[in-house]
Amino acid sequence: MDDRELRKKHDRELIELLNELRVALPGAQVLFAFLLLVPFSARFDVDRTEKTAYVIALLGTLVGAILLIAPSAYHRLRWREKNKERMLRTSNRLAICGLAAIAVAMTASVFLVTDVLLPRWAAALLTIAAGIAFALAWFALPLSRPYDRWDDDEDVDE
Repeated sequence: MDDRELRKKHDRELIELLNELRVALPGAQVLFAFLLLVPFSARFDVDRTEKTAYVIALLGTLVGAILLIAPSAYHRLRWREKNKERMLRTSNRLAICGLAAIAVAMTASVFLVTDVLLPRWAAALLTIAAGIAFALAWFALPLSRPYDRWDDDEDVDE
């Protein structure tokens, strides 16, 4: 693959990554906004366990939002350096870590809400189920499929 083709491939991969982040980021932002407002509600009366779940959800969402926004900031600050492969690799790692943080935050949020509505054992069960669902759908499924190695010179889209 010559330099021009490689640049085109990197450009396409970067656009794909940024488009994927445009899907994930609004969810993180809405969850963060909700979590920022909840403690100021007159009905936010929770015990120590629920406060811990709240703090985990809030900080998980904060870290997730930071990591999901980071690839855009990285791209803006380093875009003229002509090292898109490094930018893509770094941005990909940031996005994966951001998704993991959001999964933790959403799982903690499930506990926070269900613990107020249901007996604690039911909230714990639903939280475990949510955590397993995230682990399976977001991580195990993509990693369980065998990687078909294409010739790097071919431009193959799935």
